[in-house]
Amino acid sequence: MTRPCLIIGHRGARGLFPENTLAGFAGALALGVDALELDVVLTADGMVVVSHDPALNPLITRDATGRWLPWSGPFIRMMRATELAAYDVGRLCPGTDYARLFPEQSPRDGERIPTLEQALRLYNDARFVIELKSVPGRPDMCAECEELAEAVIAVADRCGATHRIMVEGFDWRGARHLHRMHPEVRVAWLTRAETVRGAALWWGGPHPDDFGGSVPRAVAAEGGAVWGPDYADLTQDLVSEAHELGLLVMPWTVNAREDMARLLGWGVDGIVTDRPDRARLALTARDGN
Repeated sequence: MTRPCLIIGHRGARGLFPENTLAGFAGALALGVDALELDVVLTADGMVVVSHDPALNPLITRDATGRWLPWSGPFIRMMRATELAAYDVGRLCPGTDYARLFPEQSPRDGERIPTLEQALRLYNDARFVIELKSVPGRPDMCAECEELAEAVIAVADRCGATHRIMVEGFDWRGARHLHRMHPEVRVAWLTRAETVRGAALWWGGPHPDDFGGSVPRAVAAEGGAVWGPDYADLTQDLVSEAHELGLLVMPWTVNAREDMARLLGWGVDGIVTDRPDRARLALTARDGN
């Protein structure tokens, strides 16, 4: 029996629209994604805002005069939400390697860094996968993940959206906190090779060696239902092992058609992608519709 597979728009649909913006979310929803993936950080005044980077990113950010930022910074953690409103994140900086990665992205000048509340209220029928951006041991860069997790839940509760979100992170302490304190909230456990090697830091206690080297077993031991691995680290055997443990497998960030086809053949439960248009075609091809 063919397993159903969700299409999750990464940062909205970064390959086609400006990442982590309201316009990008609208574009991804128009393509028929099952959920929107976005990243969140806290401002100095405690607002949960949508940004992948802890600091303003010069590859996507222009100031109030329209000039590209010359370097990364400052940390959003040190800025008030009103200060962020002056910056435009509606296009990629031309001539950069980052811009060359996404040649089909359509600019939307005037897009600002949105708050999580704006996204949840504006797209009040959409499902969201919310990544907590934190750097263990660096509170100068980002809020501690437990603090950020609580702020996210407060926003979701205020918007009546708790049933529409799943919260995830590479720093497992955030998901672990939510699993303990807010068991009604769905959580996912993200991994990549770097965080598995640095599990003592990123997992806050457990280590793969405690589970015979098995990352799926480590995720299952946390009580999570969803594992989000880097697709490049995934094998068919790992997908099968995760399924035997009762886990859903939702790899990221899958953009090439051949990778999508392979992962669909392995029976993954979701694909996180910058190109949901390609993922929809791959899913249609697999299912013969």
